Amino acid sequence: MQSNKTSGGKTVVFFDLEATGLETWRCEIIQLAAISGERTFNVYTMPEIAIDRGAAEVTGFSVRDGALLLQSLEQPVLLAAHGARRFDKPVLDRALLKCSLTRQFQQLGSRFLDTFLLSKALYPCIRSYSQVNLVRHFRGKSTMPIMHWRMLGLCRSCTVVGNPVKGL
Repeated sequence: MQSNKTSGGKTVVFFDLEATGLETWRCEIIQLAAISGERTFNVYTMPEIAIDRGAAEVTGFSVRDGALLLQSLEQPVLLAAHGARRFDKPVLDRALLKCSLTRQFQQLGSRFLDTFLLSKALYPCIRSYSQVNLVRHFRGKSTMPIMHWRMLGLCRSCTVVGNPVKGL
């Protein structure tokens, strides 16, 4: 495991901000992301001021219909998740509906790929199709917690962010 301590015993936290512009006296934070060793933190906020055109071009963020959007993915989008059909898609659909973001999400042309069903179709002789077992089967060891955190690190590629935090 990667150490996040300096020789003086201090914990090192790498962080990055995305903001509405470059004017430090007036810009607002849109995203705060941090990593320390294997631990990550990532939060998005809804700005109360407009995002400058230059900042929008650099960060890919925009605000449309009251929603914070990140336009960093080419479209159409294929969303892959283990168990997508039975869990991830219904939960995401419910959250999008609750946040009135269904229309914006549909504009991405998104389709879902269920890696659980794909694994069963491609490898019918495997005893268990859990993520932990698949990692163990193909990599020879169970590294699921680290793999899961790395996947969560891909949140920077999120396209639609609901329930923003105000006033950061």
